Amino acid sequence: MPPLYSIIIPAYNEADELPQTLSAIREAMQRVNENGECIVVDNHSSDQTAEIARIHGADQVVYEAINQISRARNSGARASTAPYLIFIDADTRIKPELLKLTLEALQTGQCVGGGSVVRFEGQSTTLGRFGVGVWEMISKRVRIAAGSYLYCRRDAFEAVGGFDEKLYASEEVRLSRLLKKWGRNHDMDFRILDQAPVETSDRKLKWYRGPQLLAWVLFMFIAPIAVRSRKLCGFWYQRPNDSKTR
Repeated sequence: MPPLYSIIIPAYNEADELPQTLSAIREAMQRVNENGECIVVDNHSSDQTAEIARIHGADQVVYEAINQISRARNSGARASTAPYLIFIDADTRIKPELLKLTLEALQTGQCVGGGSVVRFEGQSTTLGRFGVGVWEMISKRVRIAAGSYLYCRRDAFEAVGGFDEKLYASEEVRLSRLLKKWGRNHDMDFRILDQAPVETSDRKLKWYRGPQLLAWVLFMFIAPIAVRSRKLCGFWYQRPNDSKTR
């Protein structure tokens, strides 16, 4: 039986995070009475990402040589034949309830796609809690999905061209806008699910100091064209003490 949905995980040097993420995905998939698959996209990793993905239950491991989040996600989508696509970050855990709600929304025929509200794992910093709260307000008000969890219909995804490969960040924001427009033209809505939040790591809050994060947010607000430059998107493409970049 062909899969109804594909869960797609872009992964660059994620050998440490993938076991927990894939375990949560497998539990969710087992508790949902629909046939699905999990695709991990090894985005030119220098660690054991691909091997760990296979060991921990990925149905497919796809290789994408160019280190770019949008390209990795698109490569995963091309490897899928399912009518529904779900994109999850490698450091993000989902609950069975969220997967169930996602598929129910898509199967109504009235939903083009959407996202979920986000929570940090464990006890996050004050800055982290504030940031998540602000994002949740924006996400639900203007209906923009976070990159950590975005779901959609394949036909809509393909019709709008997938993730924009000219962008090195905020590609999920652009895709959300395009999907909303496509949905309006087909009498479908774009839904942000808040009943079962995804849980993501707060590792960037540990890698970077508060002033650095605030300065980056301000810079992106003042110069949004920066998302077209890998160098200016170091927040996503560089890691402390990592000799390679995404």
